[in-house]
Amino acid sequence: MREMFLELLLLSSPIIVNIGSFNIRLLKALSLASSSLDLIISLLLYFKIPVENIFFIDKVTIYFLFIVCSIYLLSVLYSLKYIEVEESRGIVSEKLYYILLNFFVASMMFSTVINNYGLMWVGVELTTVTSALLITTEYSEISLEAAWRYIIIVSAGVTIALFSVILIYYEYHILTVTSILSSQPKDNLIIRLAVALALIGFGTKVGVFPMYTWLPDAHSESPSPISALFSASLLPVAMYVLYRIYQIYPLTNLYVLLPTLSIITASIILLKQWHIKRMFAYSTIENMNLALIGLVTGQVFGAIILLLAHAFGKAAAFYSSGIIIKTFNEKKIDEINGLYKMRITSSSLLLSSMAVTGAPPFGTFIGEFLILKTLIQYGYIIEFSFIIMFLALIFISINYNISKMIFSKPKYNRLLKEPKLMSLVSLISSIISLGIGIILIILGVIG
Repeated sequence: MREMFLELLLLSSPIIVNIGSFNIRLLKALSLASSSLDLIISLLLYFKIPVENIFFIDKVTIYFLFIVCSIYLLSVLYSLKYIEVEESRGIVSEKLYYILLNFFVASMMFSTVINNYGLMWVGVELTTVTSALLITTEYSEISLEAAWRYIIIVSAGVTIALFSVILIYYEYHILTVTSILSSQPKDNLIIRLAVALALIGFGTKVGVFPMYTWLPDAHSESPSPISALFSASLLPVAMYVLYRIYQIYPLTNLYVLLPTLSIITASIILLKQWHIKRMFAYSTIENMNLALIGLVTGQVFGAIILLLAHAFGKAAAFYSSGIIIKTFNEKKIDEINGLYKMRITSSSLLLSSMAVTGAPPFGTFIGEFLILKTLIQYGYIIEFSFIIMFLALIFISINYNISKMIFSKPKYNRLLKEPKLMSLVSLISSIISLGIGIILIILGVIG
């Protein structure tokens, strides 16, 4: 038990803090303390790896865990003011929000560190329940509809994922991740089917074609800090579980083909988006699928860099969007203008849009460069050609829309106030994404 103290503390702290739910100020303070503690623990665990008991933590796990804990802390900080204002308008219950948020993060961390495919599936299913409830915390008819669509589509995917786990157990008679990955590789129809079903099942949560249709609705109708957690943490966690199954028997061609189709279709749909948060949601589909391609082609470092830089960049994009939507009471891109008057928010939005579209010198650019380079080395020339073309389309579309919102002349001469804490959290998040890229360039990663 002593050997697993850090892991148990990591998982239990977000749950234990909910005992403060009888007092909202205490609950907020404890949530902030828990998110800070978990981030520290994720860093400490780096010096403990590898961990192989009821938990499995290696270098890959640590980075995914760090992403979850970092965005947890940033989202709690952002929520302190955001949710307080929402409750004052009668839109959200602060108490319910923080309770669900803490359970949601605990389930994501559990899915990441547990050393059992079956329990990984349970963890992913728990994220479905808690995140669906978080979508509905704004009590609107549209958010309720988005939550139901999310539950139906994701539940179908998770059911397929369960069949994948059952087939793995049928073949190996165990579900321990470390035992299966260290055993003699098997090549038969059952294992191939299990790995293929995992791509469809867990891929639903990652945003893989054709089961990603829940993603834009859920992102656009959730509170902005939850949208950030969806894009930056939830999808990477599902990808981590999928990657661990892929390692059993690499079906590389299939795992490159479907993500490529995902990037193409998401890019085409993104070009027609008028809703600021939906636009960023489709951008998430592109980033997640490119990172998945990196993982399955052996460019794990590039995939992790992309996921890490994307997490901070996309979180900043949703944080900025939340401020803008509340300030303008508008979600349509064409109706938002003159953002240059909101200096911190507009700076964050501009930096985050460049980050999520892979502009140099952001960390996302480094990750994308390494992944695309590996695609060529593996001989996926056709896939590379399509991906590079549609990445360019996404880059132009998103940055054009963002530039128009920031630099266009305001239609109305009104004072645009910025909530300081929320704006600073957003700006810091976007700067971290930029900093990752600059540090890697200085280190000569792409030299």
